[in-house]
Amino acid sequence: MATIEEISIKNYRVLQNVTLKGLQSNSVFLGANGSGKTTFFDVIGFLSDCLTTNVYKALENRGRFQEVISRHAKQQLIEIAIKYRELAKQPVITYTLSITLEKNTPIVSRETLQWEQHGEPLTFLNFTHGRGKVISSEAPQETEQSTDYQLDDPSSLALKIIGQLSDNPRVASLRRFIESWFLSDFSPNQARQLAVAGTMEHLSREGDNIANVLQYLVNEHPDTVQYILQRLSERVPQLERVDSQSMIDGRLALLFKDKPFTQPFLARFASYGTLKLLAYLILLNDPKPPQLLCIEEPENGLHHKLLEPLTEEIMLYSQTGQVFVSTHSPFFVNTIKDAKSLWICQRQDDGYATITRADKIPNAQHFIEAEGGLGDLWAEGYLTGLPY
Repeated sequence: MATIEEISIKNYRVLQNVTLKGLQSNSVFLGANGSGKTTFFDVIGFLSDCLTTNVYKALENRGRFQEVISRHAKQQLIEIAIKYRELAKQPVITYTLSITLEKNTPIVSRETLQWEQHGEPLTFLNFTHGRGKVISSEAPQETEQSTDYQLDDPSSLALKIIGQLSDNPRVASLRRFIESWFLSDFSPNQARQLAVAGTMEHLSREGDNIANVLQYLVNEHPDTVQYILQRLSERVPQLERVDSQSMIDGRLALLFKDKPFTQPFLARFASYGTLKLLAYLILLNDPKPPQLLCIEEPENGLHHKLLEPLTEEIMLYSQTGQVFVSTHSPFFVNTIKDAKSLWICQRQDDGYATITRADKIPNAQHFIEAEGGLGDLWAEGYLTGLPY
């Protein structure tokens, strides 16, 4: 399982200069509105979009370069670097992407892949302005010959083009890793709509295909469906089952059946909490899960007593995949026991945001060691301040 251990971000909106070291398999980002949580998640989505399309289109979808780069940035440069391991005992690999303007058009000014060999850094993918070199092997060495490449589009990632070639396994591995990232921003209103009939393997970002995914799971993974519905019925009083059913007009309906009644009802009459819990159970029990799953504010619409079992599901997921969760709920954060898994997002007087791991906040350690609820400590103002 590939796992991100560190992310550095420069000049991306309110994240003018932040580095997150020591990311866990389960990391929760806590902060008030406007504190940088959504921006951090958008950095993840931006990298994914750059790979799927190119940096020009990814920026266009976000208001263009000048709307994404931090206000009053000293350089016209956006830079993102991630440090990750493909497996637990393998070397740390660093991927760096730098974007600037050339003739008012955003391009990839620098793109590198690097790891350490015998204590020395080795850059085995190195591109600037669409031209670069790659050392192609399973375990690149400095003594190996590199191959020159020239990309047609300087706004495309070398990772996308080179990563499609079988003789570049390390580059291809990162491409597949980023392609597997998934950001969930579930919308119950979208899930209440009738869907076009047919099966789908994975939930969409807003969950408007939840009936299609449930149908797929019923057909292909009945044991998974049984587990999901068992967990759902344990948390939602009187719920007996959930089905998907084809309608006469060819669309697919999601139906809920309560124990006391003979007739099921459509998803549009189900509670927000029931739909959200079902969606998260499907997402967290995907038979082919993304290697990085990002969930935005799962507490919205859920009863506070459902937050702890949701955390339990997230922790189970983090044993085989990495998960990031954003929240502003102290109730949800109280279900987290490890301060190393909690990141505090806050805006400073200069308008930029900081993201600090809870156990690195000055004068907070003794409060954490007293085993107070981490959410309560944040709500009472004890988890604030810059890192050591």
